[in-house]
Amino acid sequence: MDSLEYRVKMKELPEEMRPRERLFREGAEALTTTELLAVLLRIGSSSMSVLDLAAVLMARSGGLPGLMGSSLEELSSVKGVGPAKAAQIKAAMELGRRLSTTASGSKMTIKSPADIHNLLKDKLGHCDREHFQAVFLNTKHHVITVETVSVGSLNSSLVHPRELFRNSIKRSAAALIIAHNHPSGDPTPSVEDIEITRRLVEAGNIIGIQVLDHIIIGENCYVSLKEQGVI
Repeated sequence: MDSLEYRVKMKELPEEMRPRERLFREGAEALTTTELLAVLLRIGSSSMSVLDLAAVLMARSGGLPGLMGSSLEELSSVKGVGPAKAAQIKAAMELGRRLSTTASGSKMTIKSPADIHNLLKDKLGHCDREHFQAVFLNTKHHVITVETVSVGSLNSSLVHPRELFRNSIKRSAAALIIAHNHPSGDPTPSVEDIEITRRLVEAGNIIGIQVLDHIIIGENCYVSLKEQGVI
């Protein structure tokens, strides 16, 4: 054997070991996370099998939360991935996130800032840019839906009251809670965060849709601007 590492190609594996064939035979729940990712990627590269490529992606991202938080550019930079596979991964991650939000949100009543943190931490806790989201509530504070209002630069989010409350009216929301992440991991509110919050609260009071809180999500932590006395 030469000095190059030998890698088994997918077609060289016995059929009972190939992820896609196993999925059909045993169901998706029988596959490991790496195998599920391999099915999504479909093919590997000239230098590695699709299973190896999936394993590399999982290792570099640090697992599913890191994979969800990876940008298209970061995914595309991995040899053997490219723009098409990166888009497939991001689309699959987003579908999973929306399903999770819908499943939990449709039954969820917001009673505290911790409820919002639990609802959004998996999505916002791993983003490399600020994502500003709105949680729309009915009169009983049941979650109607969660929507991304804007995606800012690495350091700031720009939110216009017109966009936020247009969506609120469209969803027939009685109240809402706004939230965004700090990619640094430190949820301490900035001067801009406080100014935006006060502006949105004032606009909501005029329209008749109450802004109940603004949650800033960091790394495994959060700050409630209502608890801070800003609202």
